[in-house]
Amino acid sequence: MSTPAGVSTAAFGDATFGDARFDATARTALSTELGISDQWAYIYQVHGTAVARATEPGDCGEADIIMTSVVGLPIAIATADCVPIVLWSSTTVGIVHAGWRGAAAGVVVTAIQAMESAGPPVERAAVGPAICRRSFEVGDDVLARFPGFESTTDWGTPAVDLVGSLREQLGAIPHVVEDICTFEDEAYFSYRRNATKGRQVTVAWLPNG
Repeated sequence: MSTPAGVSTAAFGDATFGDARFDATARTALSTELGISDQWAYIYQVHGTAVARATEPGDCGEADIIMTSVVGLPIAIATADCVPIVLWSSTTVGIVHAGWRGAAAGVVVTAIQAMESAGPPVERAAVGPAICRRSFEVGDDVLARFPGFESTTDWGTPAVDLVGSLREQLGAIPHVVEDICTFEDEAYFSYRRNATKGRQVTVAWLPNG
């Protein structure tokens, strides 16, 4: 597990805890370590741009953006190469699940707009562990959707800098990046590495007080 630099209200899990959305034992252990409630709100990700607004713990349906203004309510997504991004304003916290489809559709911009339509501007963000440009091999159809973010894998095939494209969507919002490639680091689940069904979670919350 890692916490973004300078941030105390979010955590990026690793394979140690697995998908704590659905594993109650792992969720309790992770929540205890973080000092938060083990009653989380979560989404089923579908690689789109739909927004779920959490007001209580539990299943918030199919979406790739979850946000809440409820103090103390942890919200969560899960990833295994896709990019987790946490956004904060003074009254709201949101998490974005961004694969290449969501990135191409502007999922981060959608999340920012959704949060700001309901309250103050987004003040900061954190980008979590994800597949890096050295490892994200794609076909020409995907490559064409990310002009300016073309890359090459370590084995010489076309790739996309997915994290870079999403950072561009953050615009001028100050943000930190966890420089961890899930494909390269076996402490993390990676679908591209071995077609795993495992997932790690990102969890964030608004602090009490």
